Amino acid sequence: MTAKIREIYSCSKCDAQSSKWSGRCHECGAWGTMELEVKEEDSKKTARAQAKPADIIDLDKLKEEEFTKMSFTWPEAERVLGGGIVPGSLTLFSGEPGIGKSTMLAQIADKLAKNYKVLYISGEESAGQVKSRLQRLNCSIENIKFVSETNLEKIASLLSSYKPELAIVDSIQTIHSGIIESEPGNLSQIRGCASQFLEISKQENISVILIGHITKDGQVAGPKSLEHIVDTVLYLEADLSNNYTVLKSTKNRFGSTSEIGLFEMTGTGFKAVKESADIFISKEITEMSGSVISSVIEGTRPFLLDIQALVSKTIFGYPQRKSAGFDLNRLQVLTAVISKRTKLNLVSKDIVLNIVGGLKMSDPALDLAVCLAIISSGLNLKVDRQTLVLGEVGLGGEVRSISKIDARVKSAIKLGFKQIIIPQSQVKLFKDTKVNNNISIVGVKEIKDLMEIFR
Repeated sequence: MTAKIREIYSCSKCDAQSSKWSGRCHECGAWGTMELEVKEEDSKKTARAQAKPADIIDLDKLKEEEFTKMSFTWPEAERVLGGGIVPGSLTLFSGEPGIGKSTMLAQIADKLAKNYKVLYISGEESAGQVKSRLQRLNCSIENIKFVSETNLEKIASLLSSYKPELAIVDSIQTIHSGIIESEPGNLSQIRGCASQFLEISKQENISVILIGHITKDGQVAGPKSLEHIVDTVLYLEADLSNNYTVLKSTKNRFGSTSEIGLFEMTGTGFKAVKESADIFISKEITEMSGSVISSVIEGTRPFLLDIQALVSKTIFGYPQRKSAGFDLNRLQVLTAVISKRTKLNLVSKDIVLNIVGGLKMSDPALDLAVCLAIISSGLNLKVDRQTLVLGEVGLGGEVRSISKIDARVKSAIKLGFKQIIIPQSQVKLFKDTKVNNNISIVGVKEIKDLMEIFR
C-alpha cells in the first residue's frame, strides 16, 4: 500500500501547523513565517500493523507504592502542597515580578537540603547573586549546589548523572532546547522544555520545581498546556493586604487545592503567620456601632475578619449601596430582608459596607454578621468585640445553618471570644462541648431576634 502525500503549512517561529497558507501565524502572530512542508504518511491500517502492541497492566496484581513526601518543617507551606513534596513530581511556581518566588524557594531549598540533595538551576542570575541572597536569608550555602545553565540537554544530562532529590529551575522561560528551532521563551520552547522536565522527573524520580513568569493578566506565561503538564500549580499573591503574601494552589494531584498559606515578608525572608486574628481585627477597639466580627473558612483554616457598615440618611435622590470586599447584589438582598422582616426602615438610607483588610469574600456564613452590622449602625447599637456572629440569612429572615461551624466556633473559643451567635438549628451541636463558663453560645432563629439581643 502506497504512502499518502500530505501538504501542510508550518510556522518557522513557533512550529504551529495549518492546512492552509496565511500571511500571519494564528498562534504567535508572526508575519511571513508559514512555510509549505510535504510529508509522507502511511495509512492508518499500515501504521496500526507496524506498531508494537502496548503492554497490559493488571491493576489487581500491581504492588501499592507508598509516596513518602519530603517534609521541610514549614507547616504553612507544606499544608498548601498537601503535606510535603512528592518524589518525582513536577511543580509550577508562579507569581508577580518581585513578589518573592525565588526567596520562598530558596528557603524551601535550605530546609530540604538538611536531609536531601538539592540542586538550584538558574538562567537569570549568576552564582554570586544567588549566594548573596542565600546568605541574606541565613541559608546554609554548603548544602545547596548551584548550576548556571540554560541549555536543556546539558541540564538533563546533569540531572541523570547527579540525581538530586529536588531540582529548582529559575525559570522555565529562560531554558531552551537545541532540538526546537525557536527562541528561548517561545511557546514551543516552553512546551517542549516542560515536557522534557516531566519525563526526567518521572524516569529519574526527581522532584522538579519550575519558576514561571506571568502575563499582565495574571496568568502563567506560555501555553495553557504548561499547567496541564505539571502535577502542581502554585501561585504567590499579595491580595489580602499590603504587608502579607498568600501561597495557594490551583492544581494539586497529591492534595487539596482549597488550602492557603499566609506569610509575612521580612528582611530575612518569609515568616509564617500563625494567627489571622492579629491581621484583620483591631484589638485597640473594645466596642463600636456598625462593626461585627465573623469567620470564614479557607481550606481547613478559619479566618476571623471584621465587617463594618455605615448607615446614613440619603441627602439627595436614590439611596446608595456601596460595598468593598462583599458582593453588592448580596448586600442589596440582605438590605431588603432587613427592611421587610424588622422594624428598621432602610428605604431612605445610604449603606456602605466594608470588609477590613482588603479581603474579598462570598461565604454565606457572613450574612448574619452583615445584617447585624447594618442594624447596629442604623440604630447606633454597640457590639462587643468579643462577640462572633455566624449564619446564613434567607429571604424570609430565617437564619440557616452553615458548613464547618465546628472549626469556626472552636477557633473563636481558643481566641477568647465570650459570646458566639449561631443559627438556632446548630446550637445542639455544642451541648457536649466543654467550654469555659464565661462563654455563651446563643442561637438565633430569625434576624429580628438580633435586635432583642443587643437592645
